[in-house]
Amino acid sequence: MKVVERYIMRRALAVFLAALIWTLAIVWTTQVLARIDLVTDSGQSALTFFEVAALIIPSIIPIVVPFALVVAVAQTLSAMNSDSELAVLNAAGASRWTIVRPIMLLALAASVLSFAVDNGVDPYARQKNRQLVASSRADLLSLIIQEGTFRKIDDGLFLQIGERLPDNRLGGIFVADSREEGVNLIYYAKTGAIIENGDEKVLMMNDGVIHRETLTGDLSVIRFTSYAFDLSAFMSASSDVLLLPKDRTTQYLLNPSPNDKAFQKKPNRYLAELNQRFSEWSYSLVFALIALAVAGDARSHREARIHPLITAIAIALFVRWLGFFAAGKADNVPQYAYMVYGVPIVASAVATWFIVSNRTMELPVAWADWMTNFAGRFSDGWSAIKLRFARRGASGQGAG
Repeated sequence: MKVVERYIMRRALAVFLAALIWTLAIVWTTQVLARIDLVTDSGQSALTFFEVAALIIPSIIPIVVPFALVVAVAQTLSAMNSDSELAVLNAAGASRWTIVRPIMLLALAASVLSFAVDNGVDPYARQKNRQLVASSRADLLSLIIQEGTFRKIDDGLFLQIGERLPDNRLGGIFVADSREEGVNLIYYAKTGAIIENGDEKVLMMNDGVIHRETLTGDLSVIRFTSYAFDLSAFMSASSDVLLLPKDRTTQYLLNPSPNDKAFQKKPNRYLAELNQRFSEWSYSLVFALIALAVAGDARSHREARIHPLITAIAIALFVRWLGFFAAGKADNVPQYAYMVYGVPIVASAVATWFIVSNRTMELPVAWADWMTNFAGRFSDGWSAIKLRFARRGASGQGAG
């Protein structure tokens, strides 16, 4: 590899790693916040929460890596053009492939990383994640006996324990049950206890009342001496680990078990997931080609055009949206599998044509003019707002 090629790769790699870390951090944070209920609803420790959060990372790496790469390539080449480095390379007689080679080597490494994570690490991380979530929600006893907590046991079923009494008894038991359509049941008992008999677990409530209310407003109150509330069904349902096609290994997707009930119901989902895994890795190469087609040529600073980074990201987003659209449709319509592979192939071919023919891939002129005018109006409006606030501040100080 030539000195110039190593220089380009080193710069692009530095920007790629920085963009990858920050993008991963943002996406990971949004995914983690969606799972905060594991602590609030299931009463689990922070250690379990962070373990689940760490297992999310492999699932977002294949999606984030191509976008980090397109940002790195477009930004690196744009900066080199601003510093007139691309113009110097052209003047020195360097071929355009001097720029293409290091970028494509970096893209190939990113594709290998995406393929390894998507087909090797991610399925096992997803399975471990589901096992942790299922085991945390199946630990119903530790969930129930916490004092002063109002917990969701099932859809439409909530329970609260007022206090823990000696001899493992519970005090101030409150149960709200609205699972049956048109009927709301509220149980209140002064004392109670959890009775275990093998796999059966029953909440025995003593000295309480049941409020039964219908949609018509009829209310009935039943007083009881003792009442048994079966919890076994909820515990067994919570402990079952449901594995979706995304959670299965690639080897399993290639040869799924005929006894798999999910496969029997919707076999197309398994094939669609397999096609997505075998095509998703290629987007790093596709996005690198798009960035090269957009920002890989030397351009004069006097030429009015949208920043190459914005153009590259806009085209990449559109291509990736087509890929997600095809993958989503392939779950129900197998013919969309051709589009799953066709989108990256066609996008690569178009970008390669721009590179080979020494053309620049740009947004339509009308779009560029609209975005430029919008940016100018926004800048003028922001300047006017700042000037208005500055005048108000000056008049306020004068009045003081």
